[in-house]
Amino acid sequence: MTPLLIASTNIGKLREIEAIFAGAMVNRLPLELVLPSQIGIRLDVLEDGLTYAENAAKKALAYTQASQLVTLADDSGLEVNALDGQPGLFSARYAPWEGATDADRRRFLIQNLQGKPYPWLAHFHCTVAVAVPGGEIFYAEGDCPGEVIPEERGSNGFGYDSIFYIPELGQTMAELPIETKNQLSHRARAVRAAIPIIERVFSVQK
Repeated sequence: MTPLLIASTNIGKLREIEAIFAGAMVNRLPLELVLPSQIGIRLDVLEDGLTYAENAAKKALAYTQASQLVTLADDSGLEVNALDGQPGLFSARYAPWEGATDADRRRFLIQNLQGKPYPWLAHFHCTVAVAVPGGEIFYAEGDCPGEVIPEERGSNGFGYDSIFYIPELGQTMAELPIETKNQLSHRARAVRAAIPIIERVFSVQK
């Protein structure tokens, strides 16, 4: 099995990535996804980049340097048209209160959308960075369009999933079966786009 380090401590994100790979890598590259906690690595990477790619690269490079393993990291955000793309890069730290939870951030977003014309069109964006020991880094991206709704629906997701509605499916991201989410989410699309990159990286290393 070929180890690939996933540079995250977000449990919800880790489970998503594991499921995406499990569905996409059948009969292809025999990957073993490794988590930082499994190899005794704890890093606090400051995500102060000006783009998703910069933040993803910072995480991927830090973890690959610490582990000497090929590393996948991602940065993602929710961009709402009526708020000029906010919360965007700051999605994970959007609420102004210390110790804010996902629920706090959802509530703050809805509060900021009050009085804005409805529907509140939005999209999720994800940039994946794959870092190789020695410094090379490669990128892939994915988007998922939808809209923000004022009431929470569903319990299968995390972050903003319960208020992110996908009109053609008539469900929020948090209402979708995990198999469906792992086909159309922004992270699923970015990770799947990264798989050919990962295959090339490991074929070169052999």
